[in-house]
Amino acid sequence: MIKLERTSVTNFDNAMRGARNPMNSWGRYDSYYDEDGNFVFGPNDLSLAKRLCKAGTDHRKFIRMIFVTVDVTAPMYWWKEYDTYKVGTVANSTSTMHKIASKPFELADFSVDHMDQRGLDAMKKVIRTLEQLRLENLETKDKQTWYTMIQLLPSSYNQMRTCTLNYETLANIYFARRSHKLEEWHTYCDWALELPYFKTLIADTKD
Repeated sequence: MIKLERTSVTNFDNAMRGARNPMNSWGRYDSYYDEDGNFVFGPNDLSLAKRLCKAGTDHRKFIRMIFVTVDVTAPMYWWKEYDTYKVGTVANSTSTMHKIASKPFELADFSVDHMDQRGLDAMKKVIRTLEQLRLENLETKDKQTWYTMIQLLPSSYNQMRTCTLNYETLANIYFARRSHKLEEWHTYCDWALELPYFKTLIADTKD
């Protein structure tokens, strides 16, 4: 299970102005923001942007200046893979260390959408044990009880992070993960394709 919410894409105008610096072609800049505040490529800028993207990473430096911020809720086993992308990403997460005991454990806190009945039965037992430990920890503040709860926590536990990355990093993620066996990555890549001009500039310009 993965949820991507509150997406924001910014800095298209500055990125495109920067793309015109090498040839001093600022006079051909024809992009604008519509009445709803959405960036719209003009024909000149879109043609240049597509040519630069098709020419490769050395020429498409401007997409490193297009920023995406999104709230992602996903299981820890997915975050372990996402964390391999350290360059060009920033994330603030909800704290497992500080807030794990702040609410009762329930099945909705875990990604169990692909579990069979055996897995669900086992997970429910783990959740009952975690809840017992949580209540005990709230009452006693015993460190071993807290540690037991932390170490018992399954990798299917969902965590929310607010992530910021740029279009270049997102392009690397998209091409590396679009055929991954985890369905969470398919959902993530489908989300990327819906971002403004990502499909036009990135996915459709790949040879």
